[in-house]
Parts: sequence; structure tokens; C-alpha cells
Amino acid sequence: MTEPPLSRLLPVEAIMTTVHVADWRGAIRTSGELLVATGVTTEDYVRQMLEAVDEYGPYIVITPGLALAHARPSPAVLRTGLSWAGLASPVKFGHPQNDPVHLVIGLAAVDHDAHSSALSRLARILADRDRQEKLRGSERPEQVHALIAEYEES
Repeated sequence: MTEPPLSRLLPVEAIMTTVHVADWRGAIRTSGELLVATGVTTEDYVRQMLEAVDEYGPYIVITPGLALAHARPSPAVLRTGLSWAGLASPVKFGHPQNDPVHLVIGLAAVDHDAHSSALSRLARILADRDRQEKLRGSERPEQVHALIAEYEES
């Protein structure tokens, strides 16, 4: 089975830029609400994402400035998908090396395999420093989406 492109897992409607949040909870909530709004998850998944950080700490801050908000596959996940919340001002999650966070990517996966494939493709895009800077500097959701789609076509 062929994996759907990231540009389909992350539709324009699941992307927000220059989001204003007060703290890490607001950042996760924003990324989760985008998953709910695009039919990827139910509201319960947003709660599960917050509980994961409450329980395990800021492990979701995977590289400097980037958090990958997620929870385990559960009935709250309707289909695999992503969200993108670019923050207007970075927030601290409490990670000793990778704070503050300026981008929260929400991930919901129906199973571990879908989760791994989406993550590896996203990691390849974000590993490209020039592309990462362009993505970070994007002021409109359409710009973020176009840069991801362009990368996948190349």
C-alpha cells in the first residue's frame, strides 16, 4: 500500500501560522484542535496529548524549537493526519536543551506503522536547513503547504 503524501496528511486547513498561545498547553491544544477540525481525531485525542506530557514530561520537544504533539493510537484517532501550529512567540515546555518551542506539529496515527512512516518523511523535510527556515518564515498556511508539496515532488 502506498503511503499518502504529507501534503495530504497535512492539508492547508490543518496549518496555522503566527498562533498566539500563553503556554505549552495552549500550543498543544491548538495543534490538537486543528486535528479535530480536519476530521482526523475527536476532542478526546487533544486531552490524551496533554495527558501524555503531564505523565512523561516534555519528551515531545524532539529538536531545538520543535515539539511533536501526539498520543498513542486510540479510538479517538479517526485517520492518520498531521497539524502545524507555528507560534507567534516561542513557549517553554520545560525541556532542558530544546526549549523554547516555535513550532508544534500535531500527529495522530491509527497504528504504529502509519506513525513511523509519516514521521520519517517529515524528518527528511525538516532536516533540510534551508527548507526548515523557509517553513518557519512562512506567514500563511498556503506557503507551508506549498513548500511541503514542492519538496515531495522533487
